[in-house]
Amino acid sequence: MASTPQHGPLSRTPQPRRGPLMAAACASMLAFGIVMALLGALLPELAPRLEFGLARAGALFLAMNAAMLVASLIAGAVIDHVGFRIPMTAGPLLTGLALALIAGARAFAHLIPAMLALGLGGGALNAASNTLTADLHPEERRKNAALNLLGVFFGLGALLMPLLVGALLHSVGIPPLLMGASAACLLLAAACAAQRYPRPKASERAAIRDFGKLLSHPLVLVLGLLLMFQSGNEFLLGGFISTFLVSAMGLTVSAASFSLTSYWGAILAARLLWGRLLLAMDGRRLILASAGAAAAVGALLAAAPGPNVAIAAVPLLGFALSGIFPTTLGLAGTRFAGQSGSVFGLLFAMALLGGMTVPALAGQIGELGGVRATMAVAPAGFCAIVVMATLAGRLIRDRGLST
Repeated sequence: MASTPQHGPLSRTPQPRRGPLMAAACASMLAFGIVMALLGALLPELAPRLEFGLARAGALFLAMNAAMLVASLIAGAVIDHVGFRIPMTAGPLLTGLALALIAGARAFAHLIPAMLALGLGGGALNAASNTLTADLHPEERRKNAALNLLGVFFGLGALLMPLLVGALLHSVGIPPLLMGASAACLLLAAACAAQRYPRPKASERAAIRDFGKLLSHPLVLVLGLLLMFQSGNEFLLGGFISTFLVSAMGLTVSAASFSLTSYWGAILAARLLWGRLLLAMDGRRLILASAGAAAAVGALLAAAPGPNVAIAAVPLLGFALSGIFPTTLGLAGTRFAGQSGSVFGLLFAMALLGGMTVPALAGQIGELGGVRATMAVAPAGFCAIVVMATLAGRLIRDRGLST
Protein backbone atom coordinates (compact mmCIF):
# COMPACT_ATOMS: atom_id res chain seq x y z
CA MET A 1 0.00 0.00 0.00
CA ALA A 2 1.61 3.26 -1.11
CA SER A 3 1.69 6.30 1.10
CA THR A 4 -0.88 9.04 0.46
CA PRO A 5 0.61 11.56 -1.98
CA GLN A 6 1.65 14.86 -0.37
CA HIS A 7 1.62 18.33 -1.90
CA GLY A 8 4.19 21.07 -1.60
CA PRO A 9 7.78 20.47 -0.43
CA LEU A 10 6.93 17.09 1.13
CA SER A 11 6.00 15.69 -2.29
CA ARG A 12 9.71 15.19 -3.04
CA THR A 13 10.09 12.75 -0.16
CA PRO A 14 11.12 9.37 -1.68
CA GLN A 15 8.26 6.89 -1.76
CA PRO A 16 8.51 3.18 -0.93
CA ARG A 17 9.76 1.13 -3.88
CA ARG A 18 8.06 -2.22 -4.50
CA GLY A 19 11.12 -4.05 -5.85
CA PRO A 20 13.46 -3.64 -2.85
CA LEU A 21 10.59 -4.21 -0.42
CA MET A 22 9.59 -7.45 -2.16
CA ALA A 23 13.22 -8.57 -2.08
CA ALA A 24 13.28 -7.94 1.67
CA ALA A 25 10.00 -9.83 2.12
CA CYS A 26 11.28 -12.82 0.11
CA ALA A 27 14.56 -12.91 2.05
CA SER A 28 12.60 -12.77 5.32
CA MET A 29 10.35 -15.62 4.22
CA LEU A 30 13.43 -17.66 3.27
CA ALA A 31 14.72 -17.08 6.80
CA PHE A 32 11.34 -18.14 8.22
CA GLY A 33 11.54 -21.39 6.24
CA ILE A 34 14.92 -22.04 7.85
CA VAL A 35 13.39 -21.32 11.28
CA MET A 36 10.61 -23.86 10.74
CA ALA A 37 13.00 -26.60 9.57
CA LEU A 38 15.85 -25.84 11.97
CA LEU A 39 14.88 -27.81 15.06
CA GLY A 40 13.87 -30.94 13.15
CA ALA A 41 17.15 -30.87 11.22
CA LEU A 42 19.30 -30.39 14.34
CA LEU A 43 17.58 -32.74 16.80
CA PRO A 44 19.49 -35.88 15.71
CA GLU A 45 22.74 -34.08 16.56
CA LEU A 46 21.61 -32.04 19.57
CA ALA A 47 19.70 -34.75 21.47
CA PRO A 48 22.62 -37.16 22.05
CA ARG A 49 25.16 -34.36 22.62
CA LEU A 50 23.02 -32.58 25.23
CA GLU A 51 21.49 -35.83 26.54
CA PHE A 52 17.73 -35.29 26.22
CA GLY A 53 14.92 -37.46 24.89
CA LEU A 54 11.65 -37.14 22.98
CA ALA A 55 9.69 -35.60 25.85
CA ARG A 56 12.14 -32.72 26.20
CA ALA A 57 12.31 -32.38 22.40
CA GLY A 58 8.54 -31.90 22.42
CA ALA A 59 8.96 -29.15 25.03
CA LEU A 60 11.31 -27.32 22.65
CA PHE A 61 8.72 -27.39 19.87
CA LEU A 62 6.07 -26.19 22.30
CA ALA A 63 8.21 -23.26 23.48
CA MET A 64 9.02 -22.22 19.91
CA ASN A 65 5.40 -22.42 18.69
CA ALA A 66 4.02 -20.61 21.75
CA ALA A 67 6.49 -17.75 21.26
CA MET A 68 5.66 -17.67 17.54
CA LEU A 69 1.95 -17.36 18.34
CA VAL A 70 2.57 -14.41 20.68
CA ALA A 71 4.89 -12.75 18.14
CA SER A 72 2.30 -13.09 15.36
CA LEU A 73 -0.29 -11.17 17.37
CA ILE A 74 2.15 -8.47 18.49
CA ALA A 75 3.75 -8.03 15.06
CA GLY A 76 0.36 -7.66 13.38
CA ALA A 77 -0.71 -4.85 15.71
CA VAL A 78 2.70 -3.14 15.44
CA ILE A 79 2.53 -3.20 11.62
CA ASP A 80 -0.87 -1.51 11.54
CA HIS A 81 -0.18 1.07 14.25
CA VAL A 82 3.58 1.76 14.05
CA GLY A 83 4.76 0.39 10.70
CA PHE A 84 6.85 -2.40 9.20
CA ARG A 85 10.36 -1.34 10.24
CA ILE A 86 10.31 -2.77 13.79
CA PRO A 87 9.06 -6.31 12.96
CA MET A 88 11.05 -6.51 9.70
CA THR A 89 14.23 -5.65 11.64
CA ALA A 90 13.50 -7.43 14.93
CA GLY A 91 12.58 -10.70 13.17
CA PRO A 92 16.04 -11.46 11.72
CA LEU A 93 17.76 -10.00 14.80
CA LEU A 94 15.94 -12.39 17.14
CA THR A 95 16.49 -15.28 14.74
CA GLY A 96 20.21 -14.52 14.59
CA LEU A 97 20.34 -14.39 18.39
CA ALA A 98 18.58 -17.76 18.60
CA LEU A 99 21.04 -19.36 16.18
CA ALA A 100 23.99 -18.05 18.20
CA LEU A 101 22.44 -19.36 21.45
CA ILE A 102 21.92 -22.82 19.91
CA ALA A 103 25.52 -22.83 18.64
CA GLY A 104 26.80 -22.12 22.15
CA ALA A 105 24.40 -24.39 24.06
CA ARG A 106 26.13 -26.71 26.52
CA ALA A 107 23.01 -28.10 28.25
CA PHE A 108 19.32 -28.61 27.50
CA ALA A 109 18.38 -25.60 29.66
CA HIS A 110 20.34 -23.35 27.30
CA LEU A 111 18.02 -24.32 24.44
CA ILE A 112 14.84 -22.95 26.07
CA PRO A 113 15.71 -19.23 25.66
CA ALA A 114 17.02 -20.05 22.18
CA MET A 115 13.65 -21.58 21.22
CA LEU A 116 11.76 -18.60 22.65
CA ALA A 117 13.94 -16.20 20.61
CA LEU A 118 13.55 -18.43 17.53
CA GLY A 119 9.76 -18.42 17.88
CA LEU A 120 9.57 -14.66 18.45
CA GLY A 121 11.84 -13.99 15.49
CA GLY A 122 10.04 -16.48 13.26
CA GLY A 123 6.62 -15.07 14.12
CA ALA A 124 7.78 -11.54 13.28
CA LEU A 125 9.37 -12.69 10.01
CA ASN A 126 6.23 -14.52 8.92
CA ALA A 127 3.73 -11.81 9.82
CA ALA A 128 5.79 -8.93 8.43
CA SER A 129 6.80 -10.53 5.12
CA ASN A 130 3.29 -11.76 4.30
CA THR A 131 1.60 -8.49 5.30
CA LEU A 132 4.12 -6.40 3.38
CA THR A 133 3.63 -8.53 0.26
CA ALA A 134 -0.14 -8.24 0.56
CA ASP A 135 -0.01 -4.46 1.03
CA LEU A 136 2.27 -3.99 -1.98
CA HIS A 137 -0.32 -5.63 -4.27
CA PRO A 138 -3.75 -4.00 -3.73
CA GLU A 139 -5.60 -5.93 -6.47
CA GLU A 140 -6.83 -9.32 -5.24
CA ARG A 141 -5.53 -11.56 -8.02
CA ARG A 142 -2.09 -9.98 -7.96
CA LYS A 143 -2.12 -10.26 -4.16
CA ASN A 144 -2.96 -13.98 -4.37
CA ALA A 145 -0.25 -14.55 -6.98
CA ALA A 146 2.38 -12.62 -5.01
CA LEU A 147 1.63 -14.47 -1.76
CA ASN A 148 1.94 -17.84 -3.51
CA LEU A 149 5.29 -16.78 -4.97
CA LEU A 150 6.38 -15.64 -1.51
CA GLY A 151 5.55 -19.13 -0.27
CA VAL A 152 8.15 -20.51 -2.68
CA PHE A 153 10.87 -18.83 -0.61
CA PHE A 154 9.51 -20.44 2.56
CA GLY A 155 9.87 -23.83 0.88
CA LEU A 156 13.39 -23.03 -0.28
CA GLY A 157 14.38 -22.16 3.28
CA ALA A 158 12.74 -25.30 4.64
CA LEU A 159 14.70 -27.40 2.13
CA LEU A 160 17.95 -25.47 2.51
CA MET A 161 18.47 -26.08 6.23
CA PRO A 162 18.37 -29.92 6.17
CA LEU A 163 20.55 -29.94 3.06
CA LEU A 164 23.17 -27.71 4.71
CA VAL A 165 23.16 -29.79 7.88
CA GLY A 166 23.53 -33.00 5.90
CA ALA A 167 26.31 -31.65 3.70
CA LEU A 168 28.33 -29.72 6.29
CA LEU A 169 27.73 -31.57 9.57
CA HIS A 170 30.98 -33.58 9.46
CA SER A 171 33.19 -31.21 7.48
CA VAL A 172 32.30 -27.92 9.21
CA GLY A 173 30.29 -28.81 12.32
CA ILE A 174 27.05 -27.44 13.70
CA PRO A 175 28.36 -24.41 15.71
CA PRO A 176 30.23 -22.77 12.79
CA LEU A 177 27.26 -23.44 10.49
CA LEU A 178 24.86 -21.81 12.93
CA MET A 179 27.15 -18.83 13.54
CA GLY A 180 27.41 -18.28 9.79
CA ALA A 181 23.62 -18.34 9.52
CA SER A 182 23.42 -15.95 12.48
CA ALA A 183 25.73 -13.50 10.69
CA ALA A 184 23.53 -13.72 7.59
CA CYS A 185 20.50 -12.84 9.76
CA LEU A 186 22.30 -9.75 11.05
CA LEU A 187 22.98 -8.65 7.47
CA LEU A 188 19.30 -9.20 6.64
CA ALA A 189 18.29 -7.11 9.67
CA ALA A 190 20.55 -4.27 8.52
CA ALA A 191 19.11 -4.42 4.99
CA CYS A 192 15.54 -4.42 6.31
CA ALA A 193 16.25 -1.50 8.66
CA ALA A 194 17.51 0.56 5.71
CA GLN A 195 14.29 0.16 3.67
CA ARG A 196 11.66 2.87 3.21
CA TYR A 197 8.32 1.31 4.17
CA PRO A 198 4.69 2.32 3.62
CA ARG A 199 3.18 4.41 6.39
CA PRO A 200 1.19 2.63 9.14
CA LYS A 201 -2.47 2.21 8.22
CA ALA A 202 -4.08 2.68 11.64
CA SER A 203 -1.77 4.92 13.64
CA GLU A 204 -4.67 6.88 15.18
CA ARG A 205 -6.83 3.90 16.15
CA ALA A 206 -6.66 1.88 19.35
CA ALA A 207 -5.05 -1.52 18.80
CA ILE A 208 -7.15 -3.26 21.48
CA ARG A 209 -10.39 -1.99 19.94
CA ASP A 210 -9.26 -3.13 16.47
CA PHE A 211 -8.52 -6.62 17.74
CA GLY A 212 -11.89 -6.82 19.48
CA LYS A 213 -13.74 -5.93 16.29
CA LEU A 214 -11.74 -8.36 14.19
CA LEU A 215 -12.20 -11.23 16.64
CA SER A 216 -15.97 -10.81 16.39
CA HIS A 217 -16.04 -10.56 12.60
CA PRO A 218 -17.59 -13.76 11.12
CA LEU A 219 -15.35 -13.79 8.05
CA VAL A 220 -12.16 -13.52 10.14
CA LEU A 221 -13.34 -16.38 12.36
CA VAL A 222 -14.23 -18.60 9.37
CA LEU A 223 -10.92 -17.92 7.61
CA GLY A 224 -9.07 -18.52 10.90
CA LEU A 225 -10.76 -21.91 11.29
CA LEU A 226 -9.90 -22.72 7.68
CA LEU A 227 -6.24 -21.98 8.34
CA MET A 228 -6.33 -23.95 11.61
CA PHE A 229 -7.25 -27.06 9.64
CA GLN A 230 -4.80 -26.24 6.86
CA SER A 231 -1.84 -25.58 9.15
CA GLY A 232 -2.71 -28.62 11.25
CA ASN A 233 -2.69 -30.78 8.13
CA GLU A 234 0.61 -29.32 6.93
CA PHE A 235 2.29 -30.06 10.28
CA LEU A 236 0.66 -33.51 10.40
CA LEU A 237 1.71 -34.54 6.89
CA GLY A 238 5.22 -33.10 7.18
CA GLY A 239 5.69 -34.94 10.47
CA PHE A 240 4.06 -38.31 9.73
CA ILE A 241 4.49 -39.09 6.01
CA SER A 242 7.94 -40.65 6.52
CA THR A 243 6.72 -42.70 9.49
CA PHE A 244 3.72 -43.91 7.48
CA LEU A 245 5.86 -44.94 4.51
CA VAL A 246 8.29 -46.84 6.73
CA SER A 247 5.86 -48.57 9.12
CA ALA A 248 2.85 -49.15 6.87
CA MET A 249 4.43 -49.39 3.40
CA GLY A 250 7.72 -51.07 4.33
CA LEU A 251 10.02 -48.47 2.77
CA THR A 252 13.51 -47.84 4.08
CA VAL A 253 14.17 -44.63 5.99
CA SER A 254 16.24 -43.35 3.06
CA ALA A 255 13.47 -44.05 0.53
CA ALA A 256 10.87 -42.44 2.79
CA SER A 257 13.05 -39.33 3.11
CA PHE A 258 13.32 -39.03 -0.67
CA SER A 259 9.55 -39.39 -0.93
CA LEU A 260 9.04 -36.64 1.66
CA THR A 261 11.38 -34.42 -0.40
CA SER A 262 9.03 -34.94 -3.37
CA TYR A 263 6.18 -33.64 -1.20
CA TRP A 264 8.00 -30.36 -0.46
CA GLY A 265 9.26 -30.12 -4.04
CA ALA A 266 5.71 -30.43 -5.36
CA ILE A 267 4.56 -27.61 -3.05
CA LEU A 268 7.33 -25.36 -4.42
CA ALA A 269 6.55 -26.18 -8.05
CA ALA A 270 2.81 -25.69 -7.54
CA ARG A 271 3.22 -22.29 -5.89
CA LEU A 272 5.32 -21.14 -8.81
CA LEU A 273 2.46 -22.23 -11.06
CA TRP A 274 -0.23 -20.56 -8.92
CA GLY A 275 1.84 -17.40 -8.92
CA ARG A 276 1.15 -17.21 -12.66
CA LEU A 277 -2.34 -18.70 -12.94
CA LEU A 278 -3.88 -16.67 -10.11
CA LEU A 279 -3.38 -13.52 -12.16
CA ALA A 280 -6.26 -14.81 -14.29
CA MET A 281 -8.33 -16.98 -11.94
CA ASP A 282 -10.52 -16.60 -8.86
CA GLY A 283 -8.65 -17.45 -5.67
CA ARG A 284 -11.79 -18.81 -3.97
CA ARG A 285 -12.18 -21.42 -6.69
CA LEU A 286 -8.56 -22.47 -6.23
CA ILE A 287 -9.07 -22.93 -2.47
CA LEU A 288 -12.16 -25.11 -3.01
CA ALA A 289 -10.57 -27.14 -5.80
CA SER A 290 -7.31 -27.58 -3.88
CA ALA A 291 -9.04 -28.70 -0.68
CA GLY A 292 -11.29 -31.16 -2.56
CA ALA A 293 -8.34 -32.62 -4.47
CA ALA A 294 -6.23 -32.83 -1.30
CA ALA A 295 -9.04 -34.67 0.51
CA ALA A 296 -9.24 -37.24 -2.30
CA VAL A 297 -5.46 -37.75 -2.57
CA GLY A 298 -5.10 -37.80 1.23
CA ALA A 299 -7.71 -40.57 1.45
CA LEU A 300 -5.86 -42.47 -1.30
CA LEU A 301 -2.59 -42.17 0.62
CA ALA A 302 -4.13 -43.31 3.92
CA ALA A 303 -5.72 -46.34 2.22
CA ALA A 304 -2.85 -47.08 -0.19
CA PRO A 305 -2.68 -50.82 -0.91
CA GLY A 306 1.05 -50.76 -1.59
CA PRO A 307 4.18 -48.60 -1.69
CA ASN A 308 3.89 -47.63 -5.37
CA VAL A 309 0.50 -46.00 -4.84
CA ALA A 310 1.71 -44.28 -1.67
CA ILE A 311 4.87 -42.93 -3.31
CA ALA A 312 2.83 -41.56 -6.22
CA ALA A 313 0.28 -39.98 -3.88
CA VAL A 314 2.81 -38.04 -1.77
CA PRO A 315 3.82 -35.39 -4.38
CA LEU A 316 0.23 -35.20 -5.66
CA LEU A 317 -0.86 -34.32 -2.14
CA GLY A 318 1.78 -31.60 -1.86
CA PHE A 319 0.68 -30.17 -5.22
CA ALA A 320 -3.00 -30.21 -4.25
CA LEU A 321 -2.68 -28.45 -0.87
CA SER A 322 -0.05 -25.90 -1.91
CA GLY A 323 -2.32 -23.01 -2.84
CA ILE A 324 -4.70 -23.02 0.12
CA PHE A 325 -2.74 -21.08 2.76
CA PRO A 326 -1.33 -18.16 0.73
CA THR A 327 -4.52 -17.71 -1.30
CA THR A 328 -6.60 -17.56 1.89
CA LEU A 329 -4.26 -14.83 3.15
CA GLY A 330 -4.79 -12.95 -0.11
CA LEU A 331 -8.55 -13.19 0.29
CA ALA A 332 -8.33 -11.79 3.84
CA GLY A 333 -5.80 -9.12 2.95
CA THR A 334 -8.02 -7.75 0.20
CA ARG A 335 -11.11 -7.43 2.39
CA PHE A 336 -9.29 -6.05 5.43
CA ALA A 337 -6.70 -3.91 3.66
CA GLY A 338 -6.79 -1.20 6.33
CA GLN A 339 -6.05 -3.73 9.09
CA SER A 340 -4.01 -6.30 7.18
CA GLY A 341 -1.33 -6.59 9.88
CA SER A 342 -3.78 -7.27 12.69
CA VAL A 343 -5.84 -9.65 10.53
CA PHE A 344 -2.77 -11.60 9.44
CA GLY A 345 -1.55 -11.74 13.04
CA LEU A 346 -4.85 -13.22 14.19
CA LEU A 347 -4.95 -15.69 11.28
CA PHE A 348 -1.36 -16.83 11.90
CA ALA A 349 -2.13 -17.29 15.60
CA MET A 350 -5.17 -19.46 14.80
CA ALA A 351 -3.13 -21.39 12.24
CA LEU A 352 -0.45 -22.07 14.85
CA LEU A 353 -3.10 -23.40 17.22
CA GLY A 354 -4.02 -25.88 14.52
CA GLY A 355 -0.38 -26.74 13.91
CA MET A 356 0.05 -27.50 17.61
CA THR A 357 -3.18 -29.44 18.22
CA VAL A 358 -4.01 -31.39 15.04
CA PRO A 359 -0.76 -33.42 14.89
CA ALA A 360 -1.07 -34.17 18.62
CA LEU A 361 -4.65 -35.36 18.13
CA ALA A 362 -3.64 -37.41 15.10
CA GLY A 363 -0.87 -39.02 17.13
CA GLN A 364 -3.33 -40.03 19.83
CA ILE A 365 -5.66 -41.49 17.19
CA GLY A 366 -2.70 -43.39 15.77
CA GLU A 367 -1.98 -44.89 19.18
CA LEU A 368 -5.46 -46.44 19.09
CA GLY A 369 -5.90 -47.25 15.40
CA GLY A 370 -2.44 -47.37 13.87
CA VAL A 371 -0.58 -45.02 11.54
CA ARG A 372 -3.23 -45.33 8.80
CA ALA A 373 -5.72 -43.80 11.23
CA THR A 374 -3.27 -40.96 11.85
CA MET A 375 -3.04 -40.27 8.12
CA ALA A 376 -6.85 -40.40 7.80
CA VAL A 377 -7.09 -37.25 9.93
CA ALA A 378 -5.72 -35.18 7.03
CA PRO A 379 -8.50 -35.87 4.45
CA ALA A 380 -11.08 -35.19 7.15
CA GLY A 381 -9.38 -31.82 7.75
CA PHE A 382 -9.43 -31.01 4.03
CA CYS A 383 -13.17 -31.76 3.95
CA ALA A 384 -13.58 -29.26 6.79
CA ILE A 385 -11.65 -26.71 4.70
CA VAL A 386 -14.13 -27.19 1.85
CA VAL A 387 -16.95 -26.39 4.29
CA MET A 388 -15.12 -23.32 5.67
CA ALA A 389 -14.27 -22.03 2.18
CA THR A 390 -17.90 -22.43 1.07
CA LEU A 391 -19.10 -20.58 4.16
CA ALA A 392 -16.53 -17.82 3.58
CA GLY A 393 -17.79 -17.38 0.03
CA ARG A 394 -21.35 -16.97 1.29
CA LEU A 395 -20.28 -14.40 3.90
CA ILE A 396 -18.40 -12.42 1.26
CA ARG A 397 -21.44 -12.44 -1.03
CA ASP A 398 -24.05 -11.71 1.64
CA ARG A 399 -22.04 -8.89 3.27
CA GLY A 400 -21.10 -7.26 0.00
CA LEU A 401 -17.36 -7.93 0.43
CA SER A 402 -16.71 -9.07 -3.14
CA THR A 403 -14.12 -7.06 -5.02
